[in-house]
Amino acid sequence: MKRLMAVMVCGVLATGLVACGSDDGDGESSAQGDAKKLKGKIAVLLPDTKSSDRWEKADRRFFGEAFKAAGLSSSDFTIKNAQGDPANQRTQAEQAITDGAKVIVLTNLDSGSGAAIIADAKSQGVTMIDYDRLTLKADADYYVSGDATEAGRLQGKGLVEDLDEAGKQKPAIAILDGAPTDSFATDLKTGYNEVLKPKFESGEYTKVGQQAVPQWDGQQALTIFEQLLQKSSNNIDGVLAANDTIANSTISALKARKLPSIPTTGLDTTAGAVQHLLAGEQSMTVYFSIKDQATKAADLAVQVARGEKPTGATATADTGTKKVPTIFLEPQTIRKDNIADTVIADDFVSWEEVCVGRYEKLCPADR
Repeated sequence: MKRLMAVMVCGVLATGLVACGSDDGDGESSAQGDAKKLKGKIAVLLPDTKSSDRWEKADRRFFGEAFKAAGLSSSDFTIKNAQGDPANQRTQAEQAITDGAKVIVLTNLDSGSGAAIIADAKSQGVTMIDYDRLTLKADADYYVSGDATEAGRLQGKGLVEDLDEAGKQKPAIAILDGAPTDSFATDLKTGYNEVLKPKFESGEYTKVGQQAVPQWDGQQALTIFEQLLQKSSNNIDGVLAANDTIANSTISALKARKLPSIPTTGLDTTAGAVQHLLAGEQSMTVYFSIKDQATKAADLAVQVARGEKPTGATATADTGTKKVPTIFLEPQTIRKDNIADTVIADDFVSWEEVCVGRYEKLCPADR
């Protein structure tokens, strides 16, 4: 009898404002609840810790915060780091798919291994989002990154400004490119070469050497720069360092030889780079809001995982085989005078990280 009455009550309510059988705690209809449910899990695959400390200190944190802000639980997503091993990254991708991932956000270690991951994942119905590095000759569905070519232009322009300010006549320049397997490094190089090439061709600047740093590795960058110093009898007036890890290596080499600081560029604005900026050991660096970038990539992944139409990918990037819908972030030049208003305000690095040891006295008193 109780069962019959329950059915009758439900039948009456079904024609009114309330539906039986709904377990939504916030009053939403079942259809609305389903719309917010993920169709599968999300996996984020980060590359390493050697190329930059940003991957673990910033990207991981901001992805986690963005997913939680979107209402995801810790069981809805995973964030893994390949620690520089392409085979490990492939295994992580395969495990993510086995565990139910329907969207993978990938920062490849090189385009070859990245393309293999993308092909395998897409054959199993997984949507692929390239993050920070575009996988060339591959079939990613989306790409989220900073505008690397524009960042390179900012590096080149920044170096020119610093050399002009230093009053250097026919300065000798060393260029340390990023990893040759990284499409981001290639686009970065396009940008600063665009600025510096006319200087070299006119004879206004001389080039001591230009060499790529495998895997953005700091130790290899140190060896390369020491060789350039040796080759030039320590006569280097400026360094175009593709990122802050490389810049740190060149600064270390100058210190080891007791040579003065020279105009030096960078990229990422790590805590170490901020210290170098404060000390006058590095003249500038370039920053993309990693918080904004990770949040946009996370939001895109959540939209896809919920079966919604993605928004924001209004640009395109060319892999060499296809045009990929892209979200580009604009770069910023960071110098000593705008640290607080940019990377500190963005919670990318903190004064607590920066203001230690001999750098503490260089920090603002009102921080």
